[in-house]
Amino acid sequence: MNNTTDYIEFQHVSKWFVSAAGRFDALKNIDLKISQGERVAIVGKSGSGKSTLLNMLTGIDHPSKGTVTINATEVHTLNESRLATWRGANIGIVFQFFQLIPTLSILENLVLAMDFVGVIPKKERIRRAETLLGRIGVPEHANKLPAALSGGEQQRAAIARALANDPPILVADEPTGNLDSMTAEAIKKLFVQLAGSGKTVIVVTHENVSGSDYDRIITLNDGEIAGDERRTS
Repeated sequence: MNNTTDYIEFQHVSKWFVSAAGRFDALKNIDLKISQGERVAIVGKSGSGKSTLLNMLTGIDHPSKGTVTINATEVHTLNESRLATWRGANIGIVFQFFQLIPTLSILENLVLAMDFVGVIPKKERIRRAETLLGRIGVPEHANKLPAALSGGEQQRAAIARALANDPPILVADEPTGNLDSMTAEAIKKLFVQLAGSGKTVIVVTHENVSGSDYDRIITLNDGEIAGDERRTS
């Protein structure tokens, strides 16, 4: 961990949904602080509130009550246009099923992510994409379509795309759930390296995780924080 700054803060965050069947409380009064450079696993069984918490963090959805503040920005006060720009520059999202655009090459997927946000100068985008693919370990696949890659290679490419705009936060939703054990370990080591370079890495998973893989393991149960275990060594 690089410092103890409270970089991400949830204050009294609740989220509920109302339907004909009544009200469902997905999150219940969550108070949570995450420091810059931490590697955090958010775990829990299906329906525990992990995905809802992820949506609050990324600004995809809004709390019913409470605030989410990231690096002094109260995320849900931003309008849709400003939120999209803010998210693109500050949070890289790695989806469970990669969500690479199938008709674009891997290199083009990365460049498109930079085109949307506009943080990286246009003349630097191709070179940056090539550098990221080299760092992630799939430089030889730059000009291939996603379908030509294995699941592990696609996940690496998806991580490279999430890093395209050099965001300070990387959020990964079940990033190793569809990978073999060897590839999953390689992805975990990559997250260690990214956190070591100062990025805050938050992984949402239903898998069993160990304290050696993360600085903190936060357990959700029925929309509440049931445990917050910090690595002591």
